[in-house]
Amino acid sequence: MSSLHDRYSMMHFDVVARRTLKAPISAVGRGLHSGTDVCLTLRPAAVNTGIVFRRTDVGAEIPARFDQVSDTRLCTLISSGNAKVGTIEHLMAALAAAEVDDLIVEVDAPELPVFDGSAAPFLFLVESAGVLEHGGVRPVLEILRPVRVERDGAFAELRPQDGRSGFDVSLSIEFQARAIGAQAYHFHLSSEGFAEEIARARTFTLRGEIEALHKAGLARGGSLANAVVVDDDKIMNPEGLRYDDEFVRHKLLDVIGDLYLAGAPIRGRFIGSKTGHGLNNQLLRAVFAEQENYRLATGALEVPKQLAAA
Repeated sequence: MSSLHDRYSMMHFDVVARRTLKAPISAVGRGLHSGTDVCLTLRPAAVNTGIVFRRTDVGAEIPARFDQVSDTRLCTLISSGNAKVGTIEHLMAALAAAEVDDLIVEVDAPELPVFDGSAAPFLFLVESAGVLEHGGVRPVLEILRPVRVERDGAFAELRPQDGRSGFDVSLSIEFQARAIGAQAYHFHLSSEGFAEEIARARTFTLRGEIEALHKAGLARGGSLANAVVVDDDKIMNPEGLRYDDEFVRHKLLDVIGDLYLAGAPIRGRFIGSKTGHGLNNQLLRAVFAEQENYRLATGALEVPKQLAAA
């Protein structure tokens, strides 16, 4: 990958200062796969730190970056050496919506708490701590030409924004379970819209898959309190759904979180069908594989640490 300094350009964007939290904030929740309690602390970070996960139990740090992703089978997991942190996508989606650039995420386990299976608790933590502009310049990853990845009838694609600002996501899904079926949703990323339309959408699973997950030593912390469970045409959760189309909204939430591992907000349009964590990560790798695909637009030639290391 060539130097990111070479791909910065002076574009016609408003110069926006980088943002972090006003104060640290902590919470404890259950790990989805381990089933054990996990302590999470979000700490303000210096300008140009980027988002960094710190494993306090093993003394390791992992930058929240697409090329640190090492597993995408049931969540997005990043690693560095023997240290890893999984199920980061819900927090990353909340940070993307809140426009948080610099943050230390301390966690004492190899996964984040799942809380209620959505991004809403993470967004609540961020809003409770408060967000402030603390200097530097926030870069924007501008998509210059279409980039598409495909696998087994699914695809994920990023396209130029055609004169608009911001990030648009259009996603469709299709499941045999009748309670899900075919769903589609379009969303223009904003903090207000995310809180109202996307943040509360929970992760979901099919009832028939739960036993296999348990046999594999996974989803030990899963319950109706942190996931929607579907049995063909039935929703097993007594309270029902939060949105009629909660399933596609949650998958769209995952897209926002996975793509924030680009290290900067995206100016472009995402179009996907049946995509998951694996394809989302492959898409970012394909974008950064060729410098003609993108440019990092900013009002200064200062490269954030986590991008400069890519």
